[in-house]
Amino acid sequence: MLIAASVGASQGSLNIVLVGVIGWAAAVLGDNTGYAIGRFGGRRLVLAVGKYVFITHKRLDYAEGLFRKRGAIVVIIARFVEILRQLNGIIAGVAEMHWLKFLLYNSIGAALWVGVWSTLVFVLGKQAKTFHVFFQKFEYILLAAIAVGFVVWIVFHRRAKKRERALSAIGSKEEV
Repeated sequence: MLIAASVGASQGSLNIVLVGVIGWAAAVLGDNTGYAIGRFGGRRLVLAVGKYVFITHKRLDYAEGLFRKRGAIVVIIARFVEILRQLNGIIAGVAEMHWLKFLLYNSIGAALWVGVWSTLVFVLGKQAKTFHVFFQKFEYILLAAIAVGFVVWIVFHRRAKKRERALSAIGSKEEV
């Protein structure tokens, strides 16, 4: 939505300052909702629902440790990393990060993230015709690159799962 609104602002349909303010508020509110889910739902809820998005005990333990050691910087940087951006608030809640500290650093991260993306898209949106011509020339190459990237991701994910099952099988044999 932020990107679409920023493009709209670059074309004169929306006010870029208003887009930024609303984008920031939505980002902060969204992560605070995630924080409440993590804080009040706890590990049990996150692991029960998280299995659908590859959250395991091991990954959650690692993330909690990271939040306990370097919570402030993680909250800010996570805003710029896909998946972490969505899980940031939830994990901070599970790790019992103090809410005011989370709110402060989440607000800073949201301001930086919204500022970067809305400004970048706004400026580039002014050049939309130039980009449209460029993408028309290379659209099949770009689509092929996206498809190859997706296939590579699937292959690596399946290999990791296979390796994880093999390691757990070896671990269960050693227990016997």
